[in-house]
Amino acid sequence: MSEFRTEHDFLGEMEIPNSAYYGIQTTRALDNFNITGLPISREPLFIQAFGYVKKAAAMANRDCGVLKPEIADAICKACDKLIAGEYLDQFVTDMIQGGAGTSVNMNVNEVVANLALEILGHKKGEYQYVHPNNHVNFSQSTNDAYPTAFRLALYRKIESFIESLQALQESFARKGEEFKTVLKMGRTQLQDAVPMTLGAEFHGFSTTIKEDIQRLNEAKMLICEINMGATAIGTSINAPKGYPQLVTDHIRDLTGIPVVLAEDLIEATCDTGAYVQISGVMKRSAVKISKICNDLRLLSSGPRAGINEINLPRMQPGSSIMPGKVNPVIPEVVNQTAFYVIGTDITVTMAAEAGQLQLNVMEPVIAYSLFSSLTYMENACYTLTNKCVNGITANEEICANMVMNSVGIITALNPILGYEEAASIAKEALATGKSIHDITVVERKRVTQEKWEEIFSIENLINPRFINS
Repeated sequence: MSEFRTEHDFLGEMEIPNSAYYGIQTTRALDNFNITGLPISREPLFIQAFGYVKKAAAMANRDCGVLKPEIADAICKACDKLIAGEYLDQFVTDMIQGGAGTSVNMNVNEVVANLALEILGHKKGEYQYVHPNNHVNFSQSTNDAYPTAFRLALYRKIESFIESLQALQESFARKGEEFKTVLKMGRTQLQDAVPMTLGAEFHGFSTTIKEDIQRLNEAKMLICEINMGATAIGTSINAPKGYPQLVTDHIRDLTGIPVVLAEDLIEATCDTGAYVQISGVMKRSAVKISKICNDLRLLSSGPRAGINEINLPRMQPGSSIMPGKVNPVIPEVVNQTAFYVIGTDITVTMAAEAGQLQLNVMEPVIAYSLFSSLTYMENACYTLTNKCVNGITANEEICANMVMNSVGIITALNPILGYEEAASIAKEALATGKSIHDITVVERKRVTQEKWEEIFSIENLINPRFINS
């Protein structure tokens, strides 16, 4: 048997390795697009999603009577292999490419066609029996197949990212409960503010992540609207009557994803607004998690010459020259991941803006950006949860001493002393180095020791109440 087979398209002929399930158009894309060095197989969910799309299309074409049942059946069996994660090494086109994703779509069409040929007892490349365009791509265009597959994969990627956020949120919630009686000083503008508990601070971290989970769940529903059956520009040219709704129903049944057919297929074919929304929510989440990591680095700073209210797990030596130094490497790596996600939001925004007339050809870079951001942030969240937050401990004595030695606690005495006298006591404390307690309770006797203990009790700090006598 020859090691190569000859395939042709309207540009000419090429020799294709017989071991390859892809064909001539994929080979041309390999020659043309060497950009990231990352093949589409890097995103298995994307290939699986294409398997669902091509299978649903074959089923709908069969049901409409425009595709022979035996060919449709062979295509469906071939697609099942993609759905099962097989033949990933055959999906070789670069993640970023020109042509609005045509090379990806043809890579899938060619692999499915050659798998179907083998199922029917034919050789690879004998496209007179099952053709990549005439059969696998029947009633489709790249302009509806690619975005539909992208949305299916994106839906699953968002679900997976949400799971990592939930793990992080629950970890912070557990720490909030663990630290609920640890008294500490709150700070604004890096200056002493008023007392609080470390538990309340960590509970706040949990709450802010929970809010982003809600926003992501809302955003992912935007991508459930698909344009399958729109074909080239949304007019459904070359698709049989009833096909758009039928193929959408098949996709929903096969995947369990609640997809619906867009009401206006022309608008849906050129609109990328849902991706901008999702990217924005991703950026929001990245910004907030990065801010939390900044807080963790500050709160653990020192240990002797910093705030040192908490201890992060000691993960690795922190310096090649300073013995014993340990750095907050986990929050640092999450910070950097967040910076990447914030940057990709600009890429998605500009790519969405670059659409022209009936199509946005920049969807491959949108897919690459969102897939990467979701993967990186998911990994970062699990890393932050398992290698940092779960192992955080509190330095309770340091936290309590900072509160009692802070001038900021005078704020809690405002209802008793009044603002002007409280300010006078604060000024004296700063000038003399005396504690607010000594000036107020011991020297001026404006507050009794019993009242002081009531005001600065853990119970009052957890559930503050107005005390003015």
